[in-house]
Amino acid sequence: MSIGAAIIGAGFMGPAHLEALRRLNIDVRGILDITPEKSLEAAARMGLRQGYPDLEALLADDAVQAVHVTSPNRWHHGHVLACLAAGKHVLCEKPLSMNSTQSAELVAKAASTDRVCAVNYNMRFYPLCLEARERVRSGQIGLVHAIQGSYVQDWLLFPTDYNWRVLAEEGGSLRAVADIGTHWLDLVHSITGLEVAGVFAELTTVHKTRLRPTGEVETFKSKESGAPAATEPIAITTDDIGAILFRFRGGATGVLWVSQVTAGRKNRLTFEISGASNALFWDSESPNALWIGSRTAPNQVLVKDPSLLGDLARTSVGYPGGHDEGYPDSFKHSFKAFYAAVRGDAGGPYATFEDGHREVVLCEAIQRSAATGQWVSVA
Repeated sequence: MSIGAAIIGAGFMGPAHLEALRRLNIDVRGILDITPEKSLEAAARMGLRQGYPDLEALLADDAVQAVHVTSPNRWHHGHVLACLAAGKHVLCEKPLSMNSTQSAELVAKAASTDRVCAVNYNMRFYPLCLEARERVRSGQIGLVHAIQGSYVQDWLLFPTDYNWRVLAEEGGSLRAVADIGTHWLDLVHSITGLEVAGVFAELTTVHKTRLRPTGEVETFKSKESGAPAATEPIAITTDDIGAILFRFRGGATGVLWVSQVTAGRKNRLTFEISGASNALFWDSESPNALWIGSRTAPNQVLVKDPSLLGDLARTSVGYPGGHDEGYPDSFKHSFKAFYAAVRGDAGGPYATFEDGHREVVLCEAIQRSAATGQWVSVA
């Protein structure tokens, strides 16, 4: 079954999606950017056959069965609704929407169609995260007592660091927690199946004013020599740091530290899951090793090797042991699971719109807790 795809958004995520889709031999028909001219430029730059002049033209392309929504956050809701109305399968970058009212609407709309709808929580698809899922959900580490971890970066350390994500009207009123913390929340849920019952949070905005270049600025690019020619001060209300306590249904407790201002940490997610008999620890900057802790036997480090992994983890292994796999491979396997479902086959555990809605609800509870200084229950 041949499937044609199109991408909305040509920023950081658009090319990342395209690279993974090409590795899966998915026919990417074209791309839509913010203007017809930029769409044409992006198509030429990425070697695509067409840059769509507008969303209507993309949705009218009968050769496109699936759309990847990688536009800025505030556009997700409208883009997804339009794609579903046009009968397209949808894979949306996180967050699914700007608020839980919008995400609930998207869940309901998706349920009223026969389309496959997913959110790209790609961290699920590191092989050793799937191995952890299989071990925890099968009871191999015993009843989960506690979960702790972090997601830390440094790309917004200085007040001169600027990107559209820092603006509440563009990315949402919650930033570090919503932008990267939700990856941790989704991953922990995917591995354990545990639902959050309550949260207690503190949020910090380190730089309440940032200097925005008056020209365009690209995301995650190396620092150029010299300062921007001109900047303007911009008031910032979104969070640089989040510290969150969790109560999980069933009795487990948890803690998460999120930061986009931790020097030297480029993109590091860690989790440690403590069970009644064993503990598991994983670090995204060393993704091909899973630490297994024991009280009564030597601790172990399980390396990514298909001959050593369970059935589920092997579905996301593309190379033999000793051949490391990382961030781009997680996209490939996330999309592989999505397109298997589009074809009507059994795919891996991709994140559904319900999962995306869960993270938006959690973010709103975290924000209410930080505002009130109290525990907030999560429905």
